[in-house]
Amino acid sequence: MPAPAPGYVVLLPVKPPARGKSRLVGIESHERADLARSFALDTAESCLTATRVGAVLVITDDSYFAADVVRLGADVIPDGVSGDLNETLVQGAREARRRWPGLRPAALCGDLPALRAADLDAALAATEGSGAAYVEDAAGGGTTLYTAPHDLFRPAFGPGSAAAHGAGGARPVEGALSSLRHDVDTLEDLEAVRRLGLGPRTTLASVRVGSSG
Repeated sequence: MPAPAPGYVVLLPVKPPARGKSRLVGIESHERADLARSFALDTAESCLTATRVGAVLVITDDSYFAADVVRLGADVIPDGVSGDLNETLVQGAREARRRWPGLRPAALCGDLPALRAADLDAALAATEGSGAAYVEDAAGGGTTLYTAPHDLFRPAFGPGSAAAHGAGGARPVEGALSSLRHDVDTLEDLEAVRRLGLGPRTTLASVRVGSSG
């Protein structure tokens, strides 16, 4: 059976790694930046290998990180409304519609270092032909993926985002989707997802953190 035609553009908002992941405490600032960068690059690479993803649009103000993801094959735009994640995503969706009018936007967290393309494909397949949908995180209450047709695209990331997306008419995506539900905010989260299989950059970055004690 032939692979499905790509139907989605993934919107991946990424804070400059030097400022991201402030809850990774107990390690040096350069180690935290290294982990944040690795999380996002491993996430982007998994997205680029998913069969239902036709493009990945990274939204970031970090020029060094932007160069890294471009080398992977992603597109990049600056974050013109830095500080408001949902406005950033709306802006990204508008640009995605201009560049790839046939692809549906899917906003994704950039801290999914164990993400498998198969889980992302399964979630996107479950939303195909429907209205807005979201994937709730493993901790419960948060959102790792939100997608909707352009005319219905109203992301509501932040505290209680799963309930907010549901209240806005989005439906939850069912299924295990383990690697898609486990985002990483703390070192404890990182240990919890290690069993799922970390991406190559995160594996190296976590070894460097362990080596430095």
